Amino acid sequence: MRFSLIYEAQTTDASREGDRRVFDEIVEQVELADELGFDVAWCVEHTALSNYAHMSAPETVLPFLAGRTRRIGLGHGVVCLPPAMNHPVKVAERIATLDLLSKGRVHFGVGKGGTQQEAGTFGYDLNELHPMIDESMYLVPKMFVQHEIEHDGTYVKIPRRPIHPKPYQDPHPPMYLACTNADTLTRAGSRGLGALVLGFGGPEDVAKKNKIYRDAWKHRKPEDQVGFRPIEHLAALCPTIVLDDNVQARKIGIKGQRYFMESLGHWYANAPKPDPSTWDDDVTATDASGKAVIKTNFASEKVSFDFSDPQMMMMNPNHAYGTVQDCIGYVSRLIEAGADEILFICQMGTVPQWAQMETIKNIGRHVIPHFRRKAA
Repeated sequence: MRFSLIYEAQTTDASREGDRRVFDEIVEQVELADELGFDVAWCVEHTALSNYAHMSAPETVLPFLAGRTRRIGLGHGVVCLPPAMNHPVKVAERIATLDLLSKGRVHFGVGKGGTQQEAGTFGYDLNELHPMIDESMYLVPKMFVQHEIEHDGTYVKIPRRPIHPKPYQDPHPPMYLACTNADTLTRAGSRGLGALVLGFGGPEDVAKKNKIYRDAWKHRKPEDQVGFRPIEHLAALCPTIVLDDNVQARKIGIKGQRYFMESLGHWYANAPKPDPSTWDDDVTATDASGKAVIKTNFASEKVSFDFSDPQMMMMNPNHAYGTVQDCIGYVSRLIEAGADEILFICQMGTVPQWAQMETIKNIGRHVIPHFRRKAA
């Protein structure tokens, strides 16, 4: 099992000051995670998605983190492969260089990006990206192992050239695919790639996706392999706030998740921008029987759940919001569902830095050691 963090650089403040703050906070968090035994710090790649994700240059952020840490893995989750966005030669050069400088700490995920907003920035139609992503996906790892490359493809043409440097890991860093639906899960498994399941579906959804991925992996063909290092690995997203006060953790986590989902909805589905200034900070209420509950809404969906009921505590949208024991319980369910890696995400829009730092401390000091002991 791996226990990791993933970052969107999500912010409620799209100003210069807001950008400085969010990246300073990420560096502080990853330095702490490195000390506490987290396995990988993953960075997404998105372009032109104000507030939702300002992580537009992970190839700059990850080397900086490499220099500020000693052992934590450095994950591209993922590099977007449209050639005008990231030409495959530059991708191979950057990945190999980071792997050398970090002494083999790189994890290399690939994908296409998720919105027309991003694709259109580089002159593409989102619906036409798959074949060019496939072409680059197969091409980049060849540059890791061949002294020279020559390629006359549909979307990329490279005259015979030597590509340097070669990565620290032999033959190359492990490779992954961003997976949001059955098609991408099947593609990842059939091509011998790890799967990064980047969704809020929870354990039941992870179990369904795990079956699709494992079946595709089991029946994969050698000629479909991407790269030269097959890896059977499913990583699952785990929204997380872990504090001593479980009610406070749920309030902060649910508000952060609401911001995440509404800002996602704005760019993916043309929904209105989230406006946290109009939200009630106190999301607690009482039901008809007088029992304390949390009430909120995600876009147009109103939700209410009882945080005194152990079963309800583990239902979406709760995720791993609560105490250390709440987190352990939820993570256990993700592991039972088939996850090989937990992608903890606490860096969600409205979540304050103190709560993120406290969450990382609680996971590193209590949650991760619990599962390490159990595995031993």
